[in-house]
Amino acid sequence: MNGSRPCQHSKLLETCTRRLYVLRVLRQHRLSSTSMNDVFRATVLAKLLYCASAWSGFCMAVDRERLDTFIRRCKRLRYSDDDIPEVAEMFESTDRALFSRIIRNDGHALQHYLPERYKLEYNLRPRQHNKQLLTKTTELNNRNCADAV
Repeated sequence: MNGSRPCQHSKLLETCTRRLYVLRVLRQHRLSSTSMNDVFRATVLAKLLYCASAWSGFCMAVDRERLDTFIRRCKRLRYSDDDIPEVAEMFESTDRALFSRIIRNDGHALQHYLPERYKLEYNLRPRQHNKQLLTKTTELNNRNCADAV
């Protein structure tokens, strides 16, 4: 970040690195890989993604690379499965989830920041008949052209 304040992402990585110690101890106690992945998601990944929609926009490319490196390290140490996406994809999915919750909930605190929804109502004239219109085909076009000549 800038030089006037300490980087919050460094503190986040410090905290997550400390949580890896717990995973190392659990591995020494022969925790299964499925359970290890569950603990990783509940502790480390949850910490990384907590309020990510609020702070991920301030995350610079260098910070994202450091977070990606940390995730790759966790995969290499087999604390997590290989199906965990890159940090940018996780940030994008949390943003999408937040936005969809805001859109669906009319009482959401952030709802008033969105533009008003407008409804498209077509004012079509009523038909003068109750007949089914024909679909346009090349045969119909050719017949009408022949009639016109």
